[in-house]
Amino acid sequence: MEENHIPYRLRPDSTEFTDTVFSCVVPYIHDCRDRSSVSLVCRKWSELDGVTRKHVTVAMCYATTPFRLCQRFPLLESLTVKGKPRAAMFDLIPEDWGGFVAPWVREIASSLNCLKAIHFRRMIVRDSDIDLLTRTRGHELRVLKLDLCSGFSTDGLLRIGMLCDNLRVLYLQESLIVEKDGQWLHELALNNAVLECLNFYMTDLSKFSFKDLELIARNCRESLVSVKISECDFTGLVDFFNHVVNLQEFGGGAFSNQPEKYIGLKFPPSLRCMALNYASQSEIPVVLPFASGITRLDLLYALFDTEDHCFLIQRCPNLEVLDTRDAIRDRGLQVLSQFCKKLRRIKVERGDDEEGFVSQTGLISLAQGCLELECLHVNLTDITNEALACVGTHLKKLYDFRMILLDKEERITELPLDNGVRALLSGCNKLERLGVYLRPGGLTDVGLGYIGQYAQNVRYLLLGFTGETDAGLVELSKGCPKLQKLEVRGCGFSEQALSTFVLNVASLRYLWIQGYRVSENCSGILAMARPFWNMELISAEMNAGAAGNSELQQPPSLLAYYSLAGQRTDFPETVLPLHPPVNLE
Repeated sequence: MEENHIPYRLRPDSTEFTDTVFSCVVPYIHDCRDRSSVSLVCRKWSELDGVTRKHVTVAMCYATTPFRLCQRFPLLESLTVKGKPRAAMFDLIPEDWGGFVAPWVREIASSLNCLKAIHFRRMIVRDSDIDLLTRTRGHELRVLKLDLCSGFSTDGLLRIGMLCDNLRVLYLQESLIVEKDGQWLHELALNNAVLECLNFYMTDLSKFSFKDLELIARNCRESLVSVKISECDFTGLVDFFNHVVNLQEFGGGAFSNQPEKYIGLKFPPSLRCMALNYASQSEIPVVLPFASGITRLDLLYALFDTEDHCFLIQRCPNLEVLDTRDAIRDRGLQVLSQFCKKLRRIKVERGDDEEGFVSQTGLISLAQGCLELECLHVNLTDITNEALACVGTHLKKLYDFRMILLDKEERITELPLDNGVRALLSGCNKLERLGVYLRPGGLTDVGLGYIGQYAQNVRYLLLGFTGETDAGLVELSKGCPKLQKLEVRGCGFSEQALSTFVLNVASLRYLWIQGYRVSENCSGILAMARPFWNMELISAEMNAGAAGNSELQQPPSLLAYYSLAGQRTDFPETVLPLHPPVNLE
């Protein structure tokens, strides 16, 4: 049919046609990046996206204002807000840096009437914030996550237990909570009958009653599928496990050095995910009855040696996610590659002792045997270009790769790793997150150029002790067309080179760097100033040293990010804004 015969209201240039197409397409668009692209088509589509968007993630809490966000997306059902930079997880950011939830809670309380799920990460939360949130949105809330947060106490948790009676998920993992008593859990047990996930794992909460856990298990018998708690002896959880018939995930608790105490302990047969804290060889038999069904295993705080790892892993053929320490060694990774063909994610952290060694041997075995891997984080004592090339050859589904080269070995078999990194990136073309944390000499300027050339889809990049001169950073800036977030530590680049990088990489939205060459008046850094670009100098902190009572001073760090809100006003003494905002309308 010719266009002249198409009714005007259905012609492509008509507003009704545009709205009709959008209403047909938008229900199938869920990815936030796709949504953002759709909103750029025209003003009308931007408005329609604003009133139909159900979830938003604010990756930096100072990137916009709560008011502006709520005006743009008034019908949000789910909101995630992230505060302190990721470096705060490694004590590289002062505790008082900022990231207060108060302005967000005030706007949520007054504007977001449809909000059902809230996730605050690495933010400062006060009891007064929780009080306002629960009084105004408590009954509607289905998900509340205070993830790696600080500043609140069990008084705030008590308000959650009393007023959030429809809560499905309460997530407090690794938050710093001032504990006064355990009454909060009792109120939660009394008032909630629909809880699906309860998580206060890796917190210091210890004054709760096992009877309250049992009451939650009875009241939420059908719905409760995930429970992760703080450290407590498993002998107090026997009755709890008898009631959680549908439990699929459990983490926390602790085993003592008296294995005879746990002879009668039985986990629910439906258990698929487990974190084994302080478990030793003696407790492995407790897990064996359901080991064949386990899909996720967290052994970060288990007391397993290499042979214990091997013994258990062989009995977990359906394992998909493994978090462990380098006590697994190369032999454990070889066993993993033989028996766990469904593995999708693995993280191998550094252990507290010097017994763990993971090298190119284990990495090659893993790459050749676990072809479904999507996420691979590994701390290595030795590495070769061949091992990295092997990852590129075999792991075609990999989207997140991070390697850290430890200082346990004085001599590394093969450096630099330029060719290995090139081969890895050439083969793993789906990589979106890349971390290369090495030792001096581990990656030359040529290697940085390879990252720029081959990391076509990388959005997040971590560099540690890589490169030789400013020329390497400049070469890197000529590529990475989708890079949004860069973290650099210990690379010694000049302020001028950093400014050149920022100006060259148009997609960059966030930069954190520690260990660069600081000029006397920050003139080089100021050269990167551009509209909506905030820059903060975070002063050095005194941290306890690893040996004796000596103290080590961290060098200052630079944080820069895009913001539609202009410069923030809640700077502590440890943070210095480098220039006033230069926002253009």
